Amino acid sequence: MTDILDLMTMTHKALRAVAEESMRRHGLHLGQNLVLAALWEQDGRTPGELAALLDVTTPTVVKMATRMSTSGLLVRRRDDVDNRLVRLYLTDKGRDLQGPVTGDRESLERHITQGLSADELSALASALGKVRENARSLGAPPADHTGEV
Repeated sequence: MTDILDLMTMTHKALRAVAEESMRRHGLHLGQNLVLAALWEQDGRTPGELAALLDVTTPTVVKMATRMSTSGLLVRRRDDVDNRLVRLYLTDKGRDLQGPVTGDRESLERHITQGLSADELSALASALGKVRENARSLGAPPADHTGEV
């Protein structure tokens, strides 16, 4: 059974390497694309909302938001109703990355799943979802890596 775990570990490393390179072409660190995607879907989320959505800690999102703000991808603004809350909003530069980043992610997905039938893709997605939930059930805390999601 450890063969599956080893294969998953090696697959993760290979996928991470190509995904990191893909994001670097856009001036992003891997994981920042997930923050951008969440804000493309709904701009003005709080770091806590993003952390819950991305299954990471709030400090991870705060660190990433600081880096992304410095890069001109987003801005922080106080909530209009509750001044204690900070919300993250995309800048034009952050919005302009949606097409190129989404296109690269879709191209990468097509490439790495090349040769898989629709049934195999469906089975893979289902199996990976189950593996992820099983791993979560072990009680591991959310990831807390600077700049990573």
